[in-house]
Amino acid sequence: MTSGGGDSSGSAANASLLQAMGTRRRVPELVDEGGRGSDFSDGGAAVRTPSSSSSYRRRMVWHFCWLFWVCWGLLTVFFLFLLLKYTSMTFYEVVTIRKQNDFLIPPPSDESSFNDNAAEVNNQSLEVWMKPSSGDYHKCSHRLSKETRRGAETNGYIIVRSNGGLNQMKTGISDMVAIAKIMNATLVYPYLDHTSYWADSSEFKDIFDSNHFEEVLKDDIQIAESLPPEYASVKPLVKPPVSWSKPSYYKEIIVPLLKKHKVIQFTQSDSRLANNNLPKAIQRLRCRAMYDALRFTDKIQTLGMKLVDRLRSDNKPYVALHLRYEKDMLAFTGCTHNLTAEDAQKLTVMRKNANHWKEKDIDGEARRLQGGCPLTPREAAIFLEAIGFPSDTKIYIVAGEIYGNLGISTFQSTYPNVISHSNLATKEELEPLKNHQNQLAALDYIIAVESDVFVYTYDGNMAKAVQGHRRFERFRKTIVPDNRNLVNLIDKMDNGMLSWEEFSSTIKSLHANRTGAPYRRVPGEFPKQEENFYANPLPGCICNKQQGLT
Repeated sequence: MTSGGGDSSGSAANASLLQAMGTRRRVPELVDEGGRGSDFSDGGAAVRTPSSSSSYRRRMVWHFCWLFWVCWGLLTVFFLFLLLKYTSMTFYEVVTIRKQNDFLIPPPSDESSFNDNAAEVNNQSLEVWMKPSSGDYHKCSHRLSKETRRGAETNGYIIVRSNGGLNQMKTGISDMVAIAKIMNATLVYPYLDHTSYWADSSEFKDIFDSNHFEEVLKDDIQIAESLPPEYASVKPLVKPPVSWSKPSYYKEIIVPLLKKHKVIQFTQSDSRLANNNLPKAIQRLRCRAMYDALRFTDKIQTLGMKLVDRLRSDNKPYVALHLRYEKDMLAFTGCTHNLTAEDAQKLTVMRKNANHWKEKDIDGEARRLQGGCPLTPREAAIFLEAIGFPSDTKIYIVAGEIYGNLGISTFQSTYPNVISHSNLATKEELEPLKNHQNQLAALDYIIAVESDVFVYTYDGNMAKAVQGHRRFERFRKTIVPDNRNLVNLIDKMDNGMLSWEEFSSTIKSLHANRTGAPYRRVPGEFPKQEENFYANPLPGCICNKQQGLT
């Protein structure tokens, strides 16, 4: 009995002891990376089971794969963004990035003169289309409030007989606007030249938008379409103004005559005002007249811009080349290089029969070597090729008929993609301008000003007017040829003294800084020898952001 009772008591004690020991040996549950509980035993030593270890590895592989594909996706999106951004850039932006990465030029701070569609150009020729930086300069021809005309009082009426071709008349009329301001005179609509080489019968209102002309200048001068009835029968005082005159000439000499006679007729209009040392207000007025008030008629303006769009319809830029190898210019300058004896003789006869051309006996070859002749079509082609324009470049010829039995053929042998208004416009489009050379010249003027690059072969009136306008429009690229060095280098190459590589390298070096970038016009010893105001209106109506009005 006792024995049985003792065993029962011992068993209970043992059970209690074991239960207490079991409680002490239990280790709290740990949570692994997967979030599930793991039991540990054997004195608390953590041992992962085979099934839980395999699960952990699978989860790590899954996380790595997920992270890899996310990174790959982000990189793909980033590169697609860069690709789309680059291919949507304008032609000019692509060129700018290339140039800046090569540390060749500072980044331009102004808008591009290029059409946004001009993006499909061979990468090797990008540099030739690059416009110069305008820096801090911008156009400023605005009128200050203190310069506004007040009152209707006038000292009299000025009748202007413009002389020369379109651009000579255009700059002359701009001067006459400024002279009318200086004299406090009323300007009658100018008469255009009908007796020049072109014999164009167009009147002022046939070429220029007369309403716009008056509207732009209404706060500067008084303008009349014709003399009022009380002066219609008055015989005007006929007088050619002195060339390159200062305001004092008009104020002290001409104004007293105007007050006395009430009507003065100026028989010459070109170069009747000095280039330099004029009041800033007068210089800005000249620019308002030249670049704004003398806008062409809607008929000419609309067709001109339509032809510009047509030139750019294939998304490529174009060069406007003023190839002034025309009969009248060659006769005037006496330049006969590469012409036949018969063609040269015709020019001599024309020059000697022109009463208004003072110079009759000219050594054409000596003048050419001094840089005083228009480039021949062959010389123009060699020049463009040396500069770097590829043979498939679109060349718009800003000129009339090319003189000589070879015509334009020597140029086309290098640049076959030659265009002019005669093959760019339809016959129906040109019909209203037929037999009106000044109106056709106005069409060419628009296309030249809007071109991606303008190149001229002789520094005549159109070259001056167009390059000045392009400077005014934030320095669009204009290549100014160094004719004297150019023709001498061509002769050396033709005589085997220079290789093509040497010639091209020298030409590029000579013209690196002759692309229409800003520089200030400097007065010369003689007005005829200094730079023309309308070829470079800085200073005058181009301002520097740091210095204000120039």
